[in-house]
Amino acid sequence: MLKRMRRRFVCAAMAAIFAVMTMLLLAINLLNYTINTSRQDETLAMLAEFQGLERPGERPDHRQDDRDGPFPRAPFVPMFFSVLFRQDGSTEIVNEMSDSLAEEDAEQYARAVLERGGSSGYYGEYRYLTAQEEEGTRLYFLNSSPELQAMQTLFSVSCGVEAVSLLTVFVLVVAFSKWAIDPYIRNMERQKQFITDAGHELKTPITSIATSADVLAMEQENNEWVRNIQKQSLRLTKLVSNLITLSRLDEASPFPEKTVFSLSEAAWEASESFAALARAKGKRFSQRIEEGLSLSGDKASIQQMLSILLDNAVRYSLPGGSIRLEVYRRRRSCVIQVSNTCDMDAIPDLNRLFDRFYRPDKSRSTHTGGTGIGLSIARATAEAHGGSISAERREGNVLLIRAVL
Repeated sequence: MLKRMRRRFVCAAMAAIFAVMTMLLLAINLLNYTINTSRQDETLAMLAEFQGLERPGERPDHRQDDRDGPFPRAPFVPMFFSVLFRQDGSTEIVNEMSDSLAEEDAEQYARAVLERGGSSGYYGEYRYLTAQEEEGTRLYFLNSSPELQAMQTLFSVSCGVEAVSLLTVFVLVVAFSKWAIDPYIRNMERQKQFITDAGHELKTPITSIATSADVLAMEQENNEWVRNIQKQSLRLTKLVSNLITLSRLDEASPFPEKTVFSLSEAAWEASESFAALARAKGKRFSQRIEEGLSLSGDKASIQQMLSILLDNAVRYSLPGGSIRLEVYRRRRSCVIQVSNTCDMDAIPDLNRLFDRFYRPDKSRSTHTGGTGIGLSIARATAEAHGGSISAERREGNVLLIRAVL
């Protein structure tokens, strides 16, 4: 239990840190993307406003040579090209790219953008803008490869920083997790020690009371007060024993020496007496136990868990109802499943069914003979073997309890 609690603490801390760092990473990269895209759109808007070039026949005399395009190349002049789709179906391509993009490729890019739709966006390594002119539709393409590469670099670096930070934080959280839950561990240890000490101290007076009641029963037969003392002494003895068992199961290593045993044989042995008990009470009992099942753990504890589940099913099933035990393998796990017909309206909250001393309102009377912690022991046993236990409703007022080990 303590290992599971420490694991949950580490997982919760890492989940919170991961969420915060991921949001920061996304915020930084989204902000960078927005700023870069906005700058490129401003440049495209400027090019569209001035039509990105000087009209043919209006070229100034200061041009260096024809390779420079409509105006001389300067370090601050962005590399772009534009494609005009005239209304008569003809096209005009103006290329201001230093790598001399082929006109066929430029026209292909423009037609692909037109088919995609939208006034602006990215196409490959270009940022484009669509503008309506008197002659037709002109598309401006701005070479954005440096900006895209910079954004990709920032994203990769930020992801790497996040990964390294998460790994570092994970090591620190694991290192300090024991210190963080140490007060809770000390409190649990005191509680378990108190239960163990109190249990041992209570055994002597309870045994004395039970012995005295037995002597009185021999001298005063059919005395209802003596019978009540015997009944309550037996219930107290069982309660103390269960509390000590539950305290032992809450330890870090309740089964220091696990052995591999036959789960099939253990299930047959545990179910034999309950099958006879169910039939004696006029209830139907059926079972399906798969042969050859083996489990690594404590056989006595598993048989105690089986007895608790079967006793609970027989005790609280409806008159003339049915009880069914199934033990089988599912993938790499062994499943113990006990179902019985009962009044499901009397169990308002299945999630609390395994809580200590929890009983549905209609079952809180002592005539059932239970202590209220049997299912808590079953859950602690399943978890101590690395498994889980759950309850669910089935059609026909059927309560199904399944332990996966």
